[in-house]
Amino acid sequence: MPPELELDLTRSIEENAGHYFELSKKAKKKLKGAEAALEESRKKLRELQQQEEKFLEVEQQKQQLREQKSSRQKEWYEKFHWFISSEGFLCFGGKDATSNEVVIKKHLEKDDVVFHTDMAGSPFFIVQNGQNAAAATLQEAAQATAIYSKAWKLGHTTADVFCINPEQVSKEAQAGEYISKGSFMIYGKKQYFRPQLECAIGLKDGRIIGGPVAAITAQTSQYIIIVVGDEKKSSLAKKIKAKLQGGELDDIIKFLPAGEGKIKK
Repeated sequence: MPPELELDLTRSIEENAGHYFELSKKAKKKLKGAEAALEESRKKLRELQQQEEKFLEVEQQKQQLREQKSSRQKEWYEKFHWFISSEGFLCFGGKDATSNEVVIKKHLEKDDVVFHTDMAGSPFFIVQNGQNAAAATLQEAAQATAIYSKAWKLGHTTADVFCINPEQVSKEAQAGEYISKGSFMIYGKKQYFRPQLECAIGLKDGRIIGGPVAAITAQTSQYIIIVVGDEKKSSLAKKIKAKLQGGELDDIIKFLPAGEGKIKK
């Protein structure tokens, strides 16, 4: 049935027709506004759906990385300071007196090369099979020994580092001397290096790597160089994570030297 119309008997037919004509114009105007509002709502809904899909995709990728990280079996050397040299040699060093003891007593082999500094508070770094390494690896190991030594915390920009053969390292003290935990006697000739205190933090296959600059830049184009500075490790790690757009804060902090630093300009 057609809709019923109420006529105002005090008005003429033309006046009643005009009244309803005006009402119809207003209704059409409201309808157009409602249609425009509906289209705008649909557009915003599509944008939100796209944003949601992108967010879910990013979260899925993050979850996959977390699962890969949790399922990945850690290597034995990851409990120490470590890096892979630009020539592919494994290099690792102690983080404290206890791990220095373990590095030398448990892991040092006859074909390795040992690095240390002349100052107290230095890691013993080993280049595994280092007797076959070229100058590039030895320079990188020297820099790693320097950046993870007390020299960084003291604000030095360089450090004197030496390397020796395994048979030159001994736990046996001379008469009247005492060797503390994490320390060893060094005998014979030393080869010295004077590396710059610069450290690189990089992102390789979704994982954080860190250590001497040449070693890290040889493995990835995503890296940040750190030098001695005045910024705490926690805030520095956050900046590095933001610039690399990936990696875990804890992993970044593990590769940073003890003491404060800053991103190299």
